Amino acid sequence: MADVTIKVNDQGPLVVSGPVELIDALGNRFETRKVFALCRCGLSQNKPFCDGNHAGNFDCARAKQAE
Repeated sequence: MADVTIKVNDQGPLVVSGPVELIDALGNRFETRKVFALCRCGLSQNKPFCDGNHAGNFDCARAKQAE
């Protein structure tokens, strides 16, 4: 079985590493790379992938817990 990891970056995207299939709600497949980032903030213009538009605007639950 192939190893897949999903890393939750504080103040950033989910980074997916390994051979995975990414499929939308309609069953359409997205072309992926060996390592890719998924948007968590909703600001990406390339959803579901992260394009870095979260910079300075990301509000994650972990940061709120630290307050």
